[in-house]
Amino acid sequence: MRWFHGLAASIAAVLMAGSAAPVAAADPPGLIFDTDMCGDCDDVLALSMIHSLQSRGACKLLAVTVTVDNEKVAPFVDLVNTFYGHGDIPIGVVGKGGVVEQGKYLPLVDAKDGDGKDRYPHDLRSGKDAPSATKVLRKVLAGQPDQSVVIAQVGFSTNLARLLASGPDDDSPLSGVELVKKKVKLLSLMAGAFVPIDGNAHFGEYNVARDIPSCQQLVAQWPTPMVFSGFEIGIALPYPSESILRDFGYVKHHPAAESYILYEPPPHNRPTWDLTSVLYAVLGDRGYFDVSPRGKVTVSDKAVTSFAPDPAGPHAYLILKPEQRSRVVEALVQLSSQPPCIIEGPRP
Repeated sequence: MRWFHGLAASIAAVLMAGSAAPVAAADPPGLIFDTDMCGDCDDVLALSMIHSLQSRGACKLLAVTVTVDNEKVAPFVDLVNTFYGHGDIPIGVVGKGGVVEQGKYLPLVDAKDGDGKDRYPHDLRSGKDAPSATKVLRKVLAGQPDQSVVIAQVGFSTNLARLLASGPDDDSPLSGVELVKKKVKLLSLMAGAFVPIDGNAHFGEYNVARDIPSCQQLVAQWPTPMVFSGFEIGIALPYPSESILRDFGYVKHHPAAESYILYEPPPHNRPTWDLTSVLYAVLGDRGYFDVSPRGKVTVSDKAVTSFAPDPAGPHAYLILKPEQRSRVVEALVQLSSQPPCIIEGPRP
């Protein structure tokens, strides 16, 4: 049952009226969120951000595709979407051949309250019941206006590499590359590193290292602009753990706050890697980050990303100046902690 939570709605209205990221203009982009929602808790905060951005009219979440092979991940995505009042959003899974991982917060899928009911209502009970990510991506893209979709990839490159390799089907007569070129205007991805990390100029960033062949294929074949948020961006923007303890208390249980605590309890300020890619994907024209000149990214067999300037190149990466940090953190906190306007399922 869907019902309006008065306190949540009123707080949301205040935040939307006076926040660092106001309501966007007409015709917001359609957004696809491609995520390894399993390991780090930043994926959960990033999905919460997306729902807040949608409530502000800044984007429309078209689908969530999962890049990790774990049967509980798709139900977890569904419970987050349902919490924010959008339990009908399509979810696709990577399936066999995807990276296999476990997750500290995935048991929330099975959490029950005292009455024996789901703490977080959701309809999807297993990833086995979800369609393939390739199928979801092709169907969603085929139904969108040309050059209208942005994709935030914050997990492994498996799903998007498979999309590129896909052929015509019932949803579109186009190949995967042709379909992407026609429908997608930007791929914003959390991947790689573009400065030395702790003095290591050959740092193999996790999202790249877990599926190197797919990332190599993606950077070589993706036919639209790609903007990378490197490891150095998220690590420079730690999420203030006091926000987890303070800003999510408008309901008894909140999936983002509980996931953060289960992953690593406060006091611990977790880096905001995935959140930065979402922020740029939706509000890239707001000056939160600088962007490098155009160029070409290559991925080595050891997961090292290299960038070569090229005015005709399809790639760029985010740059964070010291004076930009406080504004970015403010936006990330406000967006991830904003109460939903609609909460599905009764709350005490």
